[in-house]
Amino acid sequence: MEILDGPVVETAPERHTAGIRIVTPFRGMFAVRDKLMTELYGWLDERGADYGRTFLRLQVVAMESDMELEVGVLTDKPIDGDGRIEPGTLPAGDYAILRFVGHGRRANSTLINWIRAEGLPMDVDENPAGDRFGGRYEMYLTDPRSERMKTKWQIELGIHLDLLTAR
Repeated sequence: MEILDGPVVETAPERHTAGIRIVTPFRGMFAVRDKLMTELYGWLDERGADYGRTFLRLQVVAMESDMELEVGVLTDKPIDGDGRIEPGTLPAGDYAILRFVGHGRRANSTLINWIRAEGLPMDVDENPAGDRFGGRYEMYLTDPRSERMKTKWQIELGIHLDLLTAR
């Protein structure tokens, strides 16, 4: 992993999304991600929808069991869902951000350790069954359709800092 920028705190507006949510074991997560990206791009392209950056949102992180995740894209306005494709949002507020190239396993611990060292209020319910994040995403700054080598992808890891009352 090569760090490009951060960690820093940035404020973001609410962002509209369209995505596919799934529960999957950690071991197969990246193969599932790639398959869902292809399905999502095809669905959006068939409808002529405008969309932006692709992201992976980990809602429940449980390395030893199943994880809840969403593969999605940013959209300029809400998109009606259809079957597996669901509209959604990335919440507004402050995010701890780390931009890097390569695999994100070390990026996650780097950013979480920085958040804790800074004494910031991370939006996560940490428990043995899996950490449930109010807002954690990996935004692909490199378009996965044009760069196949995942080790070259530039990624923005964001963790929501504002504490949400409802999950």
